[in-house]
Amino acid sequence: MNKIEEFIERVKKLNKKVVFPEGEDERILKAVYELTKEKILYPILLGSKDKIYKIAQEIGIDNISEVEIIEPSKSGYFSEFVERYCQKRKNISPSVAEKIVKRELVFGGLMVDSGLCDSMVAGAVNTTANVIQSAVLTIGYAEGIKTPSSFFIMVLPDGKIYFFADCAVNICPDENQLAEIGITTGINYKKLIGENPKIAFLSFSTKGSASHPMVEKVQKAVKIAKEKNTGFDIDGEFQVDTAISEEVAKRKIKEFSPVAGKANVLIFPDLNAGNIGYKITQYLAKAEAYGPILQGFAKPVSDLSRGAKTKDIIITSVITCLMS
Repeated sequence: MNKIEEFIERVKKLNKKVVFPEGEDERILKAVYELTKEKILYPILLGSKDKIYKIAQEIGIDNISEVEIIEPSKSGYFSEFVERYCQKRKNISPSVAEKIVKRELVFGGLMVDSGLCDSMVAGAVNTTANVIQSAVLTIGYAEGIKTPSSFFIMVLPDGKIYFFADCAVNICPDENQLAEIGITTGINYKKLIGENPKIAFLSFSTKGSASHPMVEKVQKAVKIAKEKNTGFDIDGEFQVDTAISEEVAKRKIKEFSPVAGKANVLIFPDLNAGNIGYKITQYLAKAEAYGPILQGFAKPVSDLSRGAKTKDIIITSVITCLMS
């Protein structure tokens, strides 16, 4: 059983509900068909019931009647959600809130915020920016976090697993944002993998071997992360070989490090490094790459690539269930 199969079996026992705001998209419907047929989780679709039934019939989905479909403006939750949104956004009038809450992304976020669903998965149609904005306005950030970010689960051919972050959202995070990315990724590593994270902050320098403002940013991020979270093993700055190879770490690191050579969570200094790093690992090392998975919110919400396939949607949905 591979890691994703293991995730699926875990989720089957949890009775989780996931809302899909883009219920009229064919790929979403195909994913929901599989999720329902295999009894993995309980999907809820947002959109026009007539359109969804029509599309489902056209693409041969025969279990759509088993799936709950909600049209936001016609829902019994609509008035409650308008009031809830006004409470969150004090400067918004009820008439404006009604227009906003009609939007599927916002309605879906409020379903998660209110506890009606465990997570939200969107992005097959909407942009990443829209998904993040809707999540911020409805669900909000996790305690102590101000930075939404993302991670990839990288599974190497030998079965070894690394979490890479941030590879999709923050272009050039400052030291405070980088520290938050490290802590949030560590939390999700523990939730998903069930082991304590060993978080390495990466650089082109190892423990002061080079001097540059970019190195100093990573050094400051390590200090901030250690102060904010004393329960995780956090260290850096490291070159990547020092982070993952015990042999190299023994040569380069003179003092004790709980992370050097043993890292399982790799925090990249910026989006250039993160995006290049995960793609090199995926294509040259033949690793399986699952993500990007959004993180940093009070409750799980994740983005999809607009080129996402049915399998991607299923896997992302399963992962968000384990993050709740």
